[in-house]
Amino acid sequence: MSRPMLLVCLLLILIITSQFEWRQQLVSDMDTNPAESQKQHQISKREEGVKEKIILSQEKSIQKLNEVVKSLREQLQQCRSSNETTWNATFSSLSESMTELERQHSLED
Repeated sequence: MSRPMLLVCLLLILIITSQFEWRQQLVSDMDTNPAESQKQHQISKREEGVKEKIILSQEKSIQKLNEVVKSLREQLQQCRSSNETTWNATFSSLSESMTELERQHSLED
């Protein structure tokens, strides 16, 4: 698995596990008395707003990572084709040199 894809997977796992932790904290906080429960409810609404903003920010980061991965793949493909072209030119040059050497060798005989 490539490094950027691994990072994306780890980021997704982090998001999912953090959601479970937040929900467990909210459930345990709901078990307190009614006045505190209402305050906690307001706080939890604010927290959820912040969490949504965090998630949106993380999604934007994931999109940027995906764009970087796409760009890197394109660059890799360009490098591969460039290397292949260079290799073909080198092979062609070597073939011409071998042909020339064989012709000179046959002329000497």
